Amino acid sequence: MAESGEGLGTVPEHERILQEIQSTDTACVGPTLRSVYDDQPNAHKKFMEKLDACIRNHDKEIEKMCNFHHQGFVDAITELLKVRTDAEKLKVQVTDTNRRFQDAGKEVIVQTEDIIRCRIQQRNITTVIEKLQLCLPVLEMYSKLKEQMSAKRYYSALKTMEQLENVYFPRVSQYRFCQLMIENLPKLREDIKEISMSDLKDFLESIRKHSDKIGGTAMKQAQQQKLFSVILQKQNNVKFGKTIYINNRIPEERNEIVLKPVFEEEDENEEEVLTVQDLVDFSPVYRCLHIYSVLGDEETFENYYRKQRKKQARLVLQPQSNMHETVDGYRRYFTQIVGFFVVEDHILHVTQGLVTRAYTDELWNMALSKIIAVLRAHSSYCTDPDLVLELKNLIVIFADTLQGYGFPVNRLFDLLFEIRDQYNETLLKKWAGVFRDIFEEDNYSPIPIVNEEEYKTVISKFPFQDPDVEKQSFPKKLPMSQSVPHIYIQVKEFIYASLKFSESLHRSSTEVDDMLRKSTNLLLTRTLSSCLLNLIKKPHIGLTELVQIIINTTHLEQACKYLEDFITNITNISQETVHTTRLYGLSTFKDARHAAEGEIYTKLNQKIDEFVQLADYDWTMSEPDGRASGYLMDLINFLRSIFQVFTHLPGKVAQTACMSACQHLSTSLMQMLLDSELKQISMGAVQQFNLDVIQCELFASSEPVPGFQGDTLQLAFIDLRQLLDLFMVWDWSTYLADYGQPASKYLRVNPNTALTLLEKMKDTSKKNNIFAQFRKNDRDKQKLIETVVKQLRSLVNGMSQHT
Repeated sequence: MAESGEGLGTVPEHERILQEIQSTDTACVGPTLRSVYDDQPNAHKKFMEKLDACIRNHDKEIEKMCNFHHQGFVDAITELLKVRTDAEKLKVQVTDTNRRFQDAGKEVIVQTEDIIRCRIQQRNITTVIEKLQLCLPVLEMYSKLKEQMSAKRYYSALKTMEQLENVYFPRVSQYRFCQLMIENLPKLREDIKEISMSDLKDFLESIRKHSDKIGGTAMKQAQQQKLFSVILQKQNNVKFGKTIYINNRIPEERNEIVLKPVFEEEDENEEEVLTVQDLVDFSPVYRCLHIYSVLGDEETFENYYRKQRKKQARLVLQPQSNMHETVDGYRRYFTQIVGFFVVEDHILHVTQGLVTRAYTDELWNMALSKIIAVLRAHSSYCTDPDLVLELKNLIVIFADTLQGYGFPVNRLFDLLFEIRDQYNETLLKKWAGVFRDIFEEDNYSPIPIVNEEEYKTVISKFPFQDPDVEKQSFPKKLPMSQSVPHIYIQVKEFIYASLKFSESLHRSSTEVDDMLRKSTNLLLTRTLSSCLLNLIKKPHIGLTELVQIIINTTHLEQACKYLEDFITNITNISQETVHTTRLYGLSTFKDARHAAEGEIYTKLNQKIDEFVQLADYDWTMSEPDGRASGYLMDLINFLRSIFQVFTHLPGKVAQTACMSACQHLSTSLMQMLLDSELKQISMGAVQQFNLDVIQCELFASSEPVPGFQGDTLQLAFIDLRQLLDLFMVWDWSTYLADYGQPASKYLRVNPNTALTLLEKMKDTSKKNNIFAQFRKNDRDKQKLIETVVKQLRSLVNGMSQHT
């Protein structure tokens, strides 16, 4: 029962599977068949049984269908057999008709083929004409390109290439010759680039060689324009009655030096004004720029141009090692730099973007720093003020030229102030030599004046004013020597020379006035002062020359106010202006005069020492000669003659010299007595020495120099007088009793000095025969000497302990 139940369940399922197999595409039968095997056991066997049953049913149906249509099929075959005979007859007729038609159409076919062939040829000719009409413009343009290349019209050639590529080649791009042309165009472009670059290199080399001429022309034009402005301003000032200021003149004839051109050329050879375009052919630059612009490689060209120009700038800025030796070296250096930047300025204004203002400013700042460093270094080697002045004029023209092209030049004018200091130093060195020559050539004697004409000549050179001298009749003498007017003239010449450097520096009158006064102060306080001091210290300058130097410095000191007026007349700046610098000549000449006075005192003392060294005392003489020593009388006569010369000196100077001489003589005589090498002194020698001191006192009392009050000059010998009186009178009791008292008769006698001299005399008394007899007759005096010596030693020891 169970099996029968399962069989009943699977029968519908097998029917469904069979229906799916019959109704489904053969490619999709697989899943259906798989379900047969996935069912219960023995399901396959049952399915096969079911399938066989289904097949048998279909066979039965087919057989029924065939039986039903069999008679109709037999009838159709019978009819076909009847038609077969008629079909064969028709075939024979058609074949015959086709043969006859073919025979009739052979001529038509031949003619038709001829027509077709002619038509093809005609079409080909038309096509060729059309293609040639397309190709001929291309070939003509390419031929034009070749002609342009041969004629070196490279910019036009590039434009032709653009037309070929954009217009003509696209029309014939399918042809091989077009491909060859297309392949050749890049090579032609490279050739053009190389050729144009070669032209540019030639151009750069050319302007490098001609930058000197370009810069010289530009600087000359700037100078001519400046000179024209100066002349115009002078005419206006003359017209309106104005005083011409420094930038436009130097007083008197020296203005001719100012207007002397830096770039000298003969007037008859003067040509028309040339511009940079007249001197340089810029077409290679324009052509190359256009070519690279067309090629779309403008940046490469700009970079190359700027790089090469920077290299040239470094070469131009590199000076020659001996540039500082001549002005031509500086001129060549400046003209090359100006030529370089004039070209760059022209390129800036006529091209778009090849160089920019930022680029030229950067290049100029780099160049300016290098120029300043070079000028600072090379100008330091210049020792000739004329060369420094010409360098300054070149720098001014150089700066004015480049300023006219829009380049900032303030730093160059700042540099000129540094060079101005150096210029002043070279002037000071030059004038130091001038002053030395003047002093060497001077005879240090008053200037002799024979007639009125000579007097006016001297007065025109030096502002001398002395009513007493003017009243004197000719011939007469001026108190100063020839060096005074010469020095005064040279100081004015120095001011002129210093003024030359101040021109064209674009400074105010006040600043120029200040510069002149400061440089003049340096000349007076350093150069002239040094020359005077060196002159005073020279061995061959004697007392007479020193006296004349003092007189000269007095007159030069008085002339300082005229020098200040001279500067004021040049600059039109009043001396009462708050910031006006005063001249320090007064202190300079005072210092020189003091030095000369000190040298007088020194030389006078040296002369006294020379006379004193001639002293030849017999320190053991028993009796004096009865007259003063010969050396001392010669010394006194010398002092009298010298002090006669001192009458031209200021009173205090002569009095100081006289007092210094007397004091030095007194000190020398005292040192002679107390000389450690002198061991013995006799009383006769003391008496002889006393005679010499008396002559000194008589000389002092004779008032060799007026102005001393009372016996002031005699006080120079008071120490000697009291010491000699003490020994001549032998008044030891008074000396010892009054020692230390303000009213002591021998107040100026030092115990140590008295002891030294007394010991020299005691040693002499022991060895002298006369004193030996004296000791026998008067032993008490010898004991007194010993007693005095002991007391003096106690005083000296007491002084030492007190000290």
